Amino acid sequence: MAMRSQALTRRHQAKHTDGGAAAAEEDVEKDLFDDDEEDGSKYGRLTLMEEVLLLGIKDREGYTSFWNDCISSGLRGCMLIELGLRHRVELENTGMRKRSLSSRKVVPMPKAEQPTGDVILDEALKHIRTTEPGELVQDWIELLSGETWNPLKLKYQLRNVRERIAKNLVEKGVLTTEKQNFLLFDMTTHPVADAPIKERVVKKVQDTVLSKWQHDPNRIDKRSLALIYMAHASDVLENAFAPLTDDDYELAMKRVRDLLEVDPDVEAQKPQANGILWSVVAAFLR
Repeated sequence: MAMRSQALTRRHQAKHTDGGAAAAEEDVEKDLFDDDEEDGSKYGRLTLMEEVLLLGIKDREGYTSFWNDCISSGLRGCMLIELGLRHRVELENTGMRKRSLSSRKVVPMPKAEQPTGDVILDEALKHIRTTEPGELVQDWIELLSGETWNPLKLKYQLRNVRERIAKNLVEKGVLTTEKQNFLLFDMTTHPVADAPIKERVVKKVQDTVLSKWQHDPNRIDKRSLALIYMAHASDVLENAFAPLTDDDYELAMKRVRDLLEVDPDVEAQKPQANGILWSVVAAFLR
């Protein structure tokens, strides 16, 4: 965990003055994936979408629950947060006027012209960059999911997202690919190939609400905080808590409930808060 601690220290020490903003942003993006890279492995470089999907995939069966109808929109929320953490998008500036998170549109940042290195993120980012006027966070979650009655906006839907994210994890060696027969049809599945990587994601979730718990949400590492919220929104958070003892489980769930009771509009006003993250959280808590 040494590299993770060093990465977080660098983030907290980064200067946020106008003169040092660009350098600070560069340092933050450099450290975005340091959370799990104790061995310098590429496996530590998991996106928020990949972490959430990994929590939802059954280790041996290689697929998410057929009854989970939340993960689709949850993964779209992950995309927006990931773009926000990578300084590609932000909420529009309202100047002196105070407006709620739900009424502020998503706008591209100067770095939006730079590719993220992830095809799905770049596809979502292209939609945001080329849409005038912009859309609200809630609207983007629905549009990227294909949940719209407007046929002119169906072009924004990102298709086969779960399968594409799973294939990314296959390329990283975290999952593998198999064919399973389900009586009437064959289905491609992706069982876990590298159990320690999933265990590290699970431990990251557990540690966030147990050994590394902070009463102020904005003092929690942003990626870890986002993982808790989006795992809950995607209905896969319980999977990470299943191995806990009864006492730890009760404590973890109590702290998750505490996080779910905060006011995103208030939290977004605090220093170092990420507006996109809290706007996505607000969209799922409403």
